[in-house]
Amino acid sequence: MGGIGLLASDLVISFMWVWSGVLIKIYVFSFLGFGHGPSGEIIKCALSILNMFFFALLGKVTNGGTYNPLTVLTGAFTGGFRRFLFTVAARIPAQVIGSIAGVRFLIATFPEIGLGPRLNVDIHRGALTEGLLTFAIVTISLGLARKIPGSFFTKTWISSVSKLTLHILGSDLTGGCMSPASVMGWAYARGDHITKEHIMVYWLAPIEATLLAIWTFRVVVPPVQEEKVENKAKSE
Repeated sequence: MGGIGLLASDLVISFMWVWSGVLIKIYVFSFLGFGHGPSGEIIKCALSILNMFFFALLGKVTNGGTYNPLTVLTGAFTGGFRRFLFTVAARIPAQVIGSIAGVRFLIATFPEIGLGPRLNVDIHRGALTEGLLTFAIVTISLGLARKIPGSFFTKTWISSVSKLTLHILGSDLTGGCMSPASVMGWAYARGDHITKEHIMVYWLAPIEATLLAIWTFRVVVPPVQEEKVENKAKSE
């Protein structure tokens, strides 16, 4: 898929992602009538994992389309300059635009849904929380790509459960978002998308954590070629 097609995929998938989370909550708590007790939360978690499988499949079908800037940044930081420039100047803006459009249509359609995740702690604790969550999920993603490169189901299962777990851990503090574009959509709707809190907690901290995770992974886990040389030396 060419660059224009990838941008279109990012925009549409980002639009769909902000809708999917809200629709799952409406389906479980309003349509099915479950409260916020254990039964409702278990069903919501199960549907959330199925939802992440669906978006992982969309990413595979579109050859890389995604809703999360951190996903494309991971590849951009390890790729060439042209890829980095295309990611920062085109793909991330497309994801942000898709998220903003998705949230605006959501609020117009379901005015009762509220205004998305908010920072419920001070800015430093919020930045630390989003940074740690991002560091964890980026490290897991890099490990999955290295250790089990061919198994779509296994990788998606581990990644989905990990994301859901980290989201639950951070939900009461920052929303446990780990996706700057999605948060940007809700922040834009509230009018606080250019505040210091939003930029530091939901953009700078995750991006710095992504860089740190990539660097740490490179230091701790040797490249595949180095592993083959070491194994060959041991066998000799």
